[in-house]
Amino acid sequence: MSARARILASVAAIVVVALAVGLWIVRGPGPLAFADGPKVTLADYRSGSPAGVPASLANADVMKRGEYLANAADCLVCHTTQDGKPYAGGLGFKLPFGTLYSTNITPDKETGIGNYSDQDFLNAVHRGVRRDGARLYPAMPYTSYTYISDADALAIKAYLFSLPAVRATPPANTLSFPFNQRWAMMFWSALFNPDTRFAPDTSKSPEWNRGAYLAEALAHCGECHTPRNLAFALDNRRKFGGAITAGWRAFNISSDKSTGVGGWRDEDLVSYLSVGHATGHGSASGPMGEAVDHSFSRFAPEDIRAIVAYLRSVPPTTSADLPASLAPPAPASHKDGGTPDARGKMVFEGACVSCHGWTGESPVSTMATLTGAWAVNDPGATNVAQIVISGTKREIPDGALSMPAFGNAYSDDEIAAVANYVTARFGSKGSKLTGKDVAELRKQTAQ
Repeated sequence: MSARARILASVAAIVVVALAVGLWIVRGPGPLAFADGPKVTLADYRSGSPAGVPASLANADVMKRGEYLANAADCLVCHTTQDGKPYAGGLGFKLPFGTLYSTNITPDKETGIGNYSDQDFLNAVHRGVRRDGARLYPAMPYTSYTYISDADALAIKAYLFSLPAVRATPPANTLSFPFNQRWAMMFWSALFNPDTRFAPDTSKSPEWNRGAYLAEALAHCGECHTPRNLAFALDNRRKFGGAITAGWRAFNISSDKSTGVGGWRDEDLVSYLSVGHATGHGSASGPMGEAVDHSFSRFAPEDIRAIVAYLRSVPPTTSADLPASLAPPAPASHKDGGTPDARGKMVFEGACVSCHGWTGESPVSTMATLTGAWAVNDPGATNVAQIVISGTKREIPDGALSMPAFGNAYSDDEIAAVANYVTARFGSKGSKLTGKDVAELRKQTAQ
């Protein structure tokens, strides 16, 4: 080989290695890479399949099983607009480069998925490819759904096809160039969609494997709670470390004891997932509240506990912007504590104190208690502001009141002021929101 050829070969090798390293850095590990025990296919797992439905539904018909799995996958929330018909699509997702609208997944043959074969449905769920060959955007979490077993995916299809067909066409997406080029998603998918089904870890318990399947494949927890990389794919190096999603903060649910759920009791986690509230930790609202009401609250108790067992095993990731400890109850007198922000205190006194109290311990409902809540201990105050703007929109059990929306009653500056007052009085560190920040939060959640 000539010197020139050797040089070219060396340069080519360096380029290949550099590209491989670059791809590894961008792509990162998979969601289950932290669990490094031996993996087997579902068919070869000998401790009972972690896929499917709980034992109480094992003998149910396919539509009933599909309903449970569709609830577990939270299909309804993303494919239904406020006051719209179930699964008829049209829900808008606000993105930095435009708005994306969910599709109609009722069995209507013209505007829905009524003409989808089993393979068409699997292609959409596992690979992000529509019946017409067009690529889906990852707002449809197919990089998580790819781990759903074929049998479970087809049970969901059977359930959807048992529903009334709704003729409804969603609004056209408003994505800017180059994000409106669907064909380019083939390259994104090649990098970030493994297109593989869940493989149980034989070194872990059956409960852990069930929890992993539910959390990673069906409930797709990482889609909201894991930060994203520069390519908008999940960055599993910071798995479950928390992220801003749809204008709300999805908090750290890794096993970190200070800023995650590592310090929560099992009973606290079970309660939070089942009813959307855990004493001393706060109540679910926004997208998490919807997930509880339409998905987690419908899980069998043993499935909730399986998810808790799985969350316990996720390596700790620290959220550097959150306090290591939560603030205690505020002083009983309105004259003590808080900040000198007179406007924020005035709004709180006029609209909030009757339910939340000056101490943060609600005289009305434990679900309205602010003491210990993640939202008020977030110095960014994202969720506090969003709750004031939109309310909690919860299906609260036992007749407890859901917080109403105050977005139309108060200006952006007033909402910023009360959020700053609330985080300073009841949290570990006061926020510094401005009216401009609140206006931006409104844009991210407006339909």
